[in-house]
Amino acid sequence: MAKSREELQKKLAALERKALDPDPKAAAKQRAEGKLTARERIDKLLDPGSFVEEFMLAETQCAEFGMAEKKLPSDGVVAGFGKVEGRPVYVYSQDRSVLAGSVGSAHAEKIAYVIQTARKLGVPVIGLNDSAGARIQEGLSVTAAIGKIFFENSIASGCVPQISAIMGPCIGVGSYSPALTDFILMVQNTSQMFITGPAVIKEVLGETVTMEELGGTKIHSEVSGVADLVAKNDAECLATIRRLLGFLPSSFESPPPRKNTTDDPARSLDKLEKIVPGDVRQAYNILQVIKAIVDDGEFLELKAKFARNLVIGFGRLDGYPVGFVANQPMFLAGSLDVDASDKAARFIRFCDAFNIPVVTLMDVPGFFPGKQQEEKGIIRHGAKMLYAYAEATVPKITVVLRKGYGGAKQAMCTREMGADQLLVWPGVELAVMGGGGAVNVLYRRDI
Repeated sequence: MAKSREELQKKLAALERKALDPDPKAAAKQRAEGKLTARERIDKLLDPGSFVEEFMLAETQCAEFGMAEKKLPSDGVVAGFGKVEGRPVYVYSQDRSVLAGSVGSAHAEKIAYVIQTARKLGVPVIGLNDSAGARIQEGLSVTAAIGKIFFENSIASGCVPQISAIMGPCIGVGSYSPALTDFILMVQNTSQMFITGPAVIKEVLGETVTMEELGGTKIHSEVSGVADLVAKNDAECLATIRRLLGFLPSSFESPPPRKNTTDDPARSLDKLEKIVPGDVRQAYNILQVIKAIVDDGEFLELKAKFARNLVIGFGRLDGYPVGFVANQPMFLAGSLDVDASDKAARFIRFCDAFNIPVVTLMDVPGFFPGKQQEEKGIIRHGAKMLYAYAEATVPKITVVLRKGYGGAKQAMCTREMGADQLLVWPGVELAVMGGGGAVNVLYRRDI
């Protein structure tokens, strides 16, 4: 019996060594590309010594198509729990050195387990994604397991914060699952997201496109709006996740974490008069206003280069996390268009789900007009903002800085749309439309 125990312990130790470093050459190649390995990413993300791995010895379930010789422990994903700033979190990190990080059935079951367990325990879940997509050798069994990931992402929505980092090319499932989470971070030059790769697009459509052109950081941070934050490298990405978590509660049942501040919440901000011009036609940078208001000037802006006519992000007031929604006069005069409406509505609903008050800074000339906006569905998308504010039950404070015209005024949360406090600067203009437009409507026959 003792001999059997010794043999078993040796076998387990060998499997653990293999799981810890399944393919040294692939790992070295990854480091040469400026990327961290799956385990190095977890070490950078979590508090030192806090990670506890689960299902380390899970193996590929497929024996066909030459897979019998490729049964590597962990099945290409490292999963478990640990702490960030002393707070429990669940995490998974896909290992590109194992079958290109492809998602097999055991791999998918581990990820689904992580999300489900995080939801049950009421702790955030973080996915570090680096995957070539579904492992087609496993056929329908892997598609069923992948479906479990999508299901768990959906059920956990609004229950616990879900954060996804795209840390390499992520195809198919590697894109769908992050899209179901609350926040997506990408890394410049090394991360891409797309449903179908360049080779298939070339075959089906005859189009030649690079991975970066198809789904790189520029596309998703500036055009599609899929990415919330962009980092220069893996280390910065992981540090940003830690910073983001500092604004978020562990679950919908928990209060957001309070942070000590040296700023007096009752301090006077006379400099705002110099930042905001009295002339409603003159532009200014709303970020200067926000950074003057928040504790210690710290503001984490989300989707900074997408729909730049509207600013969203997290700051703190008296140490408490607050969500900010603000018109940005530097772009489209701060008007609301299709993308800005979507950007705001999603953010407002997140804040509402996780007990984060919303401060709205209104300086809006209206919804952006034109045939293109109507074709894109500005009515439908603009209505999302109205709905998001109306249904939100968290504290809502709206500050009107200079103007609020038309339906866009309501879309920026007026009293009738549920604002608990509506604060108005001296000289503010609130109207159905701007003066010039009103004159044209009322006196067009006389002009």
